[in-house]
Amino acid sequence: MGDILKTKNLIVFDMDGVIIDVSASYRDVVRQTTGLFFQWARGAEKLPSPLFELSDLAAVKQSGGLNNDWDLTFAVISLLFSLITGPVSPKSTDPWSRYHDTIGRCEAAPLADFLLVTDRPLAALLKQHGRYQDPFINSLYQGDVGSGNIIKQIFQEIYLGEDLFRSTYNMAPAVYRNAGYILREKVLIDRQLLGELAAENMLAIATGRPRAEAEYPLKHFRLEQYFSQMLTLDDCLAEEKRVFEMEGRTVSLSKPNPFMLDAIAANSPDSFDRCYYVGDMPDDMLAAAGAAANYRGIGTLLTAPDRYSLKKELEKAGAHYVIDSFEALRGIIL
Repeated sequence: MGDILKTKNLIVFDMDGVIIDVSASYRDVVRQTTGLFFQWARGAEKLPSPLFELSDLAAVKQSGGLNNDWDLTFAVISLLFSLITGPVSPKSTDPWSRYHDTIGRCEAAPLADFLLVTDRPLAALLKQHGRYQDPFINSLYQGDVGSGNIIKQIFQEIYLGEDLFRSTYNMAPAVYRNAGYILREKVLIDRQLLGELAAENMLAIATGRPRAEAEYPLKHFRLEQYFSQMLTLDDCLAEEKRVFEMEGRTVSLSKPNPFMLDAIAANSPDSFDRCYYVGDMPDDMLAAAGAAANYRGIGTLLTAPDRYSLKKELEKAGAHYVIDSFEALRGIIL
C-alpha cells in the first residue's frame, strides 16, 4: 500500500486589508473621489480637508453590502449630497454635462457646516438616512467608465493614475492627471509565513477587485507563486451574466454571496481537512458562513481604525477567529 498523503487545508484570503494595505490607496481614493466630486459646487472652498476621517468611512463600509469600493464611494457621495442645496438636475443626456451643470449650481455651505461641527459625520448621516438615494447622484452611477459612470471614472482615475488609466481604458482621464494611489499600497503579510502556509496547504484569493487590479500587486510584490487560484469581480460578473442569459434571473454574486469561495473549493483538485477564509469585513465572514464548503471565517484587524468595533462586527457576522496579527495563523492552521 502506498503512503497516505496528508490532506491539505484550503486557505482563501481576501486581498484588500488582508494581503495588501489599502488604507493609503483604495480607502483614501474614496475620500479623494468624494472631494473632487464636490469641488465645483458653490462654497466648496469651505469644505474641510480631509472631508472626513478614514475611521468614519470604515463605519460605513462595515455596515455591509459595500465590499466594492465603487459602491462605497457612491454611498458616501449620496449621503453627503443629502446636505447639498441646489436646483433640479437639468435634462442633458450627456452625463458629464449634466454633472457640471448641476453641481456648479449647488450650494455646499450646509455640507461644510455639518462636516466642521459633527463628530463622525458619515456615521451620523447613515444613522439618519440609511442608504440615502438621490436621482441626480444615481444618474451618475450608471454604466461604466467612459459610458456615463462619472463616480466610478473619477475613482479609477485617482486610483490608477494617468498612465495606467490610459492603458486600462484607452482614453484620457477627465479630472485627475497625477500619480495613481495604487503606488501607495504595501504588503501586510510576511512572505516567510506565506511560504510556510503554502508548503502544507493550498492558498487562494477571493477579492472584490477587478482581475487586472488584483494581478498588479501580486506581480509587483512577487506574491503570485504562493497562490493556486484567484477569483475576482470579473468572475462574479461573468457568472451573473451567464445566469441572466440562461435563466433570466438577476443575481449578485459579490460578497457576502459565497459564490467565489464555493467556486474555489469546487475547482480545487484536492479534498481538504478544513477550509478557511481570511477577511477583514463582516461581509467576508458572512460569505464564509454561507458557503457550502463549510469555511471557517478568520477575521483580521490589521488595518482597522477602530479594532474594538470591527471585532464585534466580525464576531456578529460569524467569525470563528478574530486575529490582530498574522502570527496568530500559526496557532490556528500550522
